[in-house]
Amino acid sequence: MRYPVLLLVPLVACHSTPSPSAKAASSAPPPSADATSAMASNAVDVRLDSGFADAPRHLADGNTAFAFDLYGAVRKGQHNLALSPLSISLAVTMAWTGARGDTAAQMKTVLHAGDLDSTLDGDAKLLAWLRNPTETVTLRVANRLFGERTCAFNQNYLTRTSAAFGDTLEALDFANAPDVSRQHINEWIATETGGHIMNLIPALGVASSTRLVLASALYFLGLWERPFSAEATKPAAFHVSSAHARDVPTMHEVEGLLFAHTDGVKVLQIPYRGGQLGMVFVLPDAVDALDAVESRMSPAALAGWLGAMGLSRVKVALPRFEINAAPLALRDVLTTLGMPLAFDRNKADFTGIADTPRSGDRLAIGDVFHKTFVRVDERGTEATAATAVVMRPMAIRSDPPEEFTADHPFLFLLRDIGTGTMLFMGRVVDPIAPPSL
Repeated sequence: MRYPVLLLVPLVACHSTPSPSAKAASSAPPPSADATSAMASNAVDVRLDSGFADAPRHLADGNTAFAFDLYGAVRKGQHNLALSPLSISLAVTMAWTGARGDTAAQMKTVLHAGDLDSTLDGDAKLLAWLRNPTETVTLRVANRLFGERTCAFNQNYLTRTSAAFGDTLEALDFANAPDVSRQHINEWIATETGGHIMNLIPALGVASSTRLVLASALYFLGLWERPFSAEATKPAAFHVSSAHARDVPTMHEVEGLLFAHTDGVKVLQIPYRGGQLGMVFVLPDAVDALDAVESRMSPAALAGWLGAMGLSRVKVALPRFEINAAPLALRDVLTTLGMPLAFDRNKADFTGIADTPRSGDRLAIGDVFHKTFVRVDERGTEATAATAVVMRPMAIRSDPPEEFTADHPFLFLLRDIGTGTMLFMGRVVDPIAPPSL
């Protein structure tokens, strides 16, 4: 028997714009400024500035805890891996807003959230802050609800989610044209992510019983604060394992960066222009130690690594990499993490979204699909280097610099430096592995 489902579709595209050589190898280049301005009206071009002082700290703390729970649950069996905890948490929170009873309690626990009102208030402040224009990085945030046109959704739910997330409800004919509706949603997703996330919802992923799809899209475009010199990029050995190495394009630079060598890992943070966001790289000391490092990764471990960092002169060798992995289906993951009721067609309680009189018409979550695209290269954009550079203190000493040579599998975390909010995270096992589409 088919039953009404609520389908969550958190997704994200994250990249720094490729250099000319990288552009030639890419089949889906980032959108032009004109194309970006033509994106859907509920998406907002945003640039991050230096503060998010009004947001409650527990919002970022909960996001980090949720991020590590998710990562720990999906990392097994994966090669290269990337996901956006923020995108997933936004979509799940949109569903939690309409959950009631034990269903809501389980979702709150999995999200590591406070009460619903403070969470929605915090999310609203976060997204409002992201809309504050400056000249640093670009982060596009777009949320949308796609609802069955014959369904009567609770106006209070629509009002609350619109206030917190800036989403709108678009009516589709799931009942009579499910695949046409699926293709329409996938086209919206592709547009909001600059063409990098294609066909996220698979064939049969939307059925005639689907009643609501909640989508959250993030698009990030950032310049390194100090770009790597393209002339310094050259092939170097990358040890995929202790038994296998291959030459990969590797970027080189010596500069003042936050660095630590502690607890069996080297930790390096490279800031984006403006200094508000940075990418943290975690490199195990041993070639085959990534699994061991991941198994003990936690908010406390991350806090220890970050707390140990200090400004050092660092000789950096970092491979260019691109991750375009297959979509993740997160139903089983979120069930295992502690919210099985949300997926139970007999017990799920989403009456805050649509309070239908017949139990057979009540909503449950069918699945949660997620896909992330990440590209890292030397420059991030073709804007002139002079206008992109922000000077900062640098320890210039005559003694040898610290070395951060990422020549074996490592982790990356793209985070807001001030609040600790985790936008993206993942691992690189093979920098030049083909995409898993």
